[in-house]
Amino acid sequence: MSDTQKTADRPARERPAVNSVDRYFRISERGSTFGREIRGGTATFFTMAYILVLNPIILGSAEDKFGHRLDSVQLTTATALVAAVMTVVMGVGGNLPLALAAGLGLNAVVAFQIAPLMSWDDAMGLIVLEGLLICALVATGLREAVMHAIPQPLKQAISVGIGLFIAFIGFVDAGFVTRIPDAAHTTVPVQLGGTGTLGGWPVLVFCLGVLLTVGLLARKVKGAILISIVAMTLLAIVIDSLADIKSWGLTTPSWPDDVVGAPDFGLIGHFSLFGAFGQTGVVTVVLLVFTLLLSDFFDTMGTVVGISAEAGLLNEKGEVPNLGRVLLIDGAAAVAGGAASSSSATSYIESAAGVGEGARTGFSNLVTGALFALALFLTPVLTIVPLQAAAPALVAVGFLMMTQVKNIDWDKYEIAIPAFLTIAVMPFTYSITNGIGAGFVAYVAVKTVLGKAKEVHWLLWGASALFLVYFAIDPIEQILGVK
Repeated sequence: MSDTQKTADRPARERPAVNSVDRYFRISERGSTFGREIRGGTATFFTMAYILVLNPIILGSAEDKFGHRLDSVQLTTATALVAAVMTVVMGVGGNLPLALAAGLGLNAVVAFQIAPLMSWDDAMGLIVLEGLLICALVATGLREAVMHAIPQPLKQAISVGIGLFIAFIGFVDAGFVTRIPDAAHTTVPVQLGGTGTLGGWPVLVFCLGVLLTVGLLARKVKGAILISIVAMTLLAIVIDSLADIKSWGLTTPSWPDDVVGAPDFGLIGHFSLFGAFGQTGVVTVVLLVFTLLLSDFFDTMGTVVGISAEAGLLNEKGEVPNLGRVLLIDGAAAVAGGAASSSSATSYIESAAGVGEGARTGFSNLVTGALFALALFLTPVLTIVPLQAAAPALVAVGFLMMTQVKNIDWDKYEIAIPAFLTIAVMPFTYSITNGIGAGFVAYVAVKTVLGKAKEVHWLLWGASALFLVYFAIDPIEQILGVK
């Protein structure tokens, strides 16, 4: 359905507001009801609640430069707290049915790209910096300049590449794919299972989880990912109690003594704003912040426009209501996520589930936020989920992000080649930064070869120059005598 059609779907005549809450959120004006908003807010929570499991697993499975890991219970608390607060702030301040939580893909960058270079405090400080930069871009109006600098197909390729990277992480975390030991002296880097074949109950749980998740997604079942995680966790608990399992990995699925537990806010406020500059080079820090900003900023733009169009809230010019305020809140969510050590929080496309249930205003966010707040006291249950039960969600999210590949014009080589390199390099080098850099450099190079250098925005030239330095940092350091 086109944006114009979505706009036309709005009621032609506004109904009178029932009360002051109705007037503030414009519930009747937008053709909704309190019942629809409540159902929509509940649906949104259940379609994105998987982040309460996945974010602690992704961040908790990584070590920083000094070998430190983040506590899973504290991560669950931080994830739920930021999601609850920022979702409510978006509802009250932006008045859109748009929920926020730790961003998948962004947390992978933090866990597998940034943390190994510095301490966790320094890594979360970069998230805060990235959020502050987004706020500055919104406040100064530079967001339009940045938006126009990156060709749309490259933005889509970045999302696709991150999707493949996330799926690959899911396969590896579950043990479906393993690294072949260097002692094997083989040119093949990975293999199926631990020995070239699949074996063991944990991997079976993962395989069944993937089949269940994709089946539910195919049937468009609301909460498909969460349903799969819950079902596979229960199955894993049963299997663990009956079978002799050597190891489940980081988390053993056994029922806790207490279902309800007090939240642990131990990670809140543990960040160092400029500590990263002392741990790694300035160029590397700049590129890492740029990567975070790029992913966060453009994902948000696409999500905001998509949800607003689906809800029929775009105006006659196709503009999102309160866009500046919405983007500012999203930037503040990134700051909050870094300050709470839960990674950058961002707008969730899963909010479309709430829109599908009738949500049209920010009132639905109050419901979603309240459910996230309730989850603060259920950490004992949320931290028994093994990787094998949660990893199918990574594969499913990877698929959902992969669908954007259809929007890239593969017959136009000047964009298809950079897009391909962006997509391929991310999973093959286990690095989102490398994929973005390869795509940018290739885009500038191909445009130059074709005599179209003037078509490249100066911001893209600057970013590509930074990436060239990033890729050539070793010989540059040798030339400068740094090593």
